[in-house]
Amino acid sequence: MPYAKLKNIGVIGLGIIGRGISAHLRRKRFQVFVWNRTPRPVPNFVGSPAELAELCDYIQIFVSDDEALLQTVHRLSEKLTTKHIIFGHSTVAPNSMQAAAEIVEGHGAHFVEAPFTGSKIAAEKGELVYYVGGKPASLREARLILEASSKRIIEIGEIGQATAVKIATNMLTAASVQALAEALGVIQALGVPLEKFAEAMQANASYSTTLAMKMPKMVQRDFEPHFSVKHMLKDMQIANQLGLLHYLDLGVSAAARDRLIEQIQLGHGDDDFSAVARKYLREAALVSNEQSQIEDQDEHANSVAGAPAPDSAPASADLEKTRREREHVAANAREATILPEGETKIAARLRQGFLSQLVHRGKQLLRQPFSSREG
Repeated sequence: MPYAKLKNIGVIGLGIIGRGISAHLRRKRFQVFVWNRTPRPVPNFVGSPAELAELCDYIQIFVSDDEALLQTVHRLSEKLTTKHIIFGHSTVAPNSMQAAAEIVEGHGAHFVEAPFTGSKIAAEKGELVYYVGGKPASLREARLILEASSKRIIEIGEIGQATAVKIATNMLTAASVQALAEALGVIQALGVPLEKFAEAMQANASYSTTLAMKMPKMVQRDFEPHFSVKHMLKDMQIANQLGLLHYLDLGVSAAARDRLIEQIQLGHGDDDFSAVARKYLREAALVSNEQSQIEDQDEHANSVAGAPAPDSAPASADLEKTRREREHVAANAREATILPEGETKIAARLRQGFLSQLVHRGKQLLRQPFSSREG
């Protein structure tokens, strides 16, 4: 069936994905009507979900979380009939997707679970990959709509199972980007050009599409949102809740969640979730900056004739102590690479040296504004 002969399509939720899909469907010559909780100055914006249901038989829901999904289907339900097919594209808890399906099907309409993989660019190009669940008749009727904005459709099973797959894939995505952020921090701290690491990774077995997309942006500290911190955090919270429910220790997902929470607390919730790299690249940059300050101060001290000022001796002692601590950490690191045995003892010494250095660095930063004013 040609796309142009299909009935109207409604899109609810005009975030990054909803906007991209709406624009793509219009380029495919679909008649698209839209609604968003926050009004937008866009074509065919209607007044309510119920109005959208009066105009469109196919309605795709791209809202952000469980509560929004359930509120949306409740508002649609008063106008739903047997001709409607409702697509749930949100990444939510499986039981929330099941509850949404019960509401829709309770009013005689069809429900298709269709979370997806792919972010901003894939949505704009109509190249999402949908994981779908639902009744066979509903899936057959829905396929042509989904094909219009996807490069692949993978049928998973019953309602809730496709959402479980989506959560699991996002666990892997968040973990790989978190690991990449940490690796970049180590590489920069050891003075290796980040570009050389990126080149080496391209020939590594662990290289992936996610790393290929995120690494260049992270190296450049470009965190324009394709999939935001706040949305990935929501998915990691769902993953960890599922872990608790099923008595699973999800240590990696918990660590990824905690790093995302830090970015939220710093006001970066709307940035791309790869912004977790800030924690590691920033720290490495601070170390480099401190080393430059030490070298500048040494050069200045050498150029000044006569005895140092009375208050400069403690500063010199602090700088010398910092050097000794760094040499100690480096020596332990070299020892760890040479000796295959006694790794636990070496790791403990490394942690002790790092904590000592961290405390000393904090004291330096607290004193720095006063020193600047005195100079």
